[in-house]
Amino acid sequence: GAVLMQRFVSHSRAETVRFAADFVQKLPPGTVVAFLGGLGMGKTAFVEGMAQGLGLQCEVTSPTFAIVNEYRGQGTVLYHFDMYRVDSWDDLYTTGYFDCVQSGAYVAVEWSENIYGALEDDAVMVELERLGENDRRITIYRKGDGRLDYRD
Repeated sequence: GAVLMQRFVSHSRAETVRFAADFVQKLPPGTVVAFLGGLGMGKTAFVEGMAQGLGLQCEVTSPTFAIVNEYRGQGTVLYHFDMYRVDSWDDLYTTGYFDCVQSGAYVAVEWSENIYGALEDDAVMVELERLGENDRRITIYRKGDGRLDYRD
C-alpha cells in the first residue's frame, strides 16, 4: 500500500480517539494496527477511536486477562489483542492471533513489542510517546518501511 507515514500530536484522550476514528477509515479490512508504547500512553484510547470510526457500538477495554476482545458490528469485526504476557511463538499460536489476521477483520495489537517478529511487513505501526501529562506524539508507519527519522 501507499506510504502511511504520519505524525500527530494529541493533547487529550478525546483528541486521540477522534484522530484514530478518522485514521481507521482510510484502512482496508484485514489491516493489523500494532502499538508501540508503554503504560498510560493512550493505546486503548486509540483502539476506542478505531471502534468508533468503524461504527462499532461497544465498550473498549484493554483485554489484559482475556488476551483478545472481539468487537462486532454490521459486517465489521475488530479483534483487540493485548500481548503483554505473550512471550513465545507457542503462546502466540494459542491466542488465535493468526486466525484473526487471516479472517480479514481489523486487528489491533497492544504490546506488539512482544510479537514484533511475527508482525507482517504491512502491519501499521502506531508509536505513542509521552510529551507531557496529556500530550502524546503519535508516529505511524508501515513496519516494512521502518520508522523514517523525523528531523524536528
